[in-house]
Amino acid sequence: MEATRSKIFREEALRHHEGSQQDGDVLRISPSWTRWTYWSLLALLVAALGYSLLGTLPEYATGPAVVKVEGQSHLTVDTPGIVSSVEVRPGQRVEPGTPLVSFRSQEETVSLERIQREFELQLIRVLRDPADEAARQTLTSLRAERELAEARQQARTLRAPHAGVVSGLRIRPGQLVTPGESVVSVVGDKVEVSLVALLPGGQRPLLEPGRPLRVELDGFHHEYHGFIIESVGDQIVGPAEVRRFLGPEIGDAVQLSGPMVLVRARLPSSTFTSKGRTFNYFDGMLARADARVRTERILVALVPGLKGALNHADR
Repeated sequence: MEATRSKIFREEALRHHEGSQQDGDVLRISPSWTRWTYWSLLALLVAALGYSLLGTLPEYATGPAVVKVEGQSHLTVDTPGIVSSVEVRPGQRVEPGTPLVSFRSQEETVSLERIQREFELQLIRVLRDPADEAARQTLTSLRAERELAEARQQARTLRAPHAGVVSGLRIRPGQLVTPGESVVSVVGDKVEVSLVALLPGGQRPLLEPGRPLRVELDGFHHEYHGFIIESVGDQIVGPAEVRRFLGPEIGDAVQLSGPMVLVRARLPSSTFTSKGRTFNYFDGMLARADARVRTERILVALVPGLKGALNHADR
């Protein structure tokens, strides 16, 4: 009989029935720590909902920017020629009228050499026969031609238009230059530095003078400079027109796409500071510009369909 009972009931149940095993504690499904965890999560959820309803996210108009240094002269050539000599070096200070670069034309050089040879031959004839009046007249005519040819050669020398420092020297002796090509620049003593930002044209209605402009210079990552928008262009232009405005020296270095609007900001100084060091702004420096155009509630950004309802509620 005892063996039959042991087969029907579990051994633990039999011992418990006989009183040889004490009762266990009540099984707790929800320990105490789950209560404060629950309320903490609930509080975080309520706070997140409140922040998403009341908090805002800024929206920026972002685009490339170029530093423009005004007060410097870019000297170009009007006629083709070959660089005969470079009289200055980058960073050298010059005064008004200082020779910078000299050019020579192949035709003018050949003509001057021919006139010089003829002048020397006529001079020999005059020295041999001082009474030869024809030789004297020819010598006088050749002297005038030689002076005119030398004056033309002198006119091909670029001179400093004002006092300043030489920069942007892009030529070397023997190089052929074409009309309109910029060969050297002279930065004056008084310069003004501005920034031209190329922002998306679709955000033109939201851009206004007086708004802040955040700028990050290339090569100085995560270092931001704050300026104030001075003017906003009235026209939205394409990449080709922007490159024409920037010029051939800078236009090809900027990545452009889509319609853009030109935004200008005046920089208060010709220098900037990075990690305790002071640097000069240079014409053509590239940067990234961000202009804050509007703010939007976080909840609307997460659920765009609520935009209409919230705008109606704000009214």
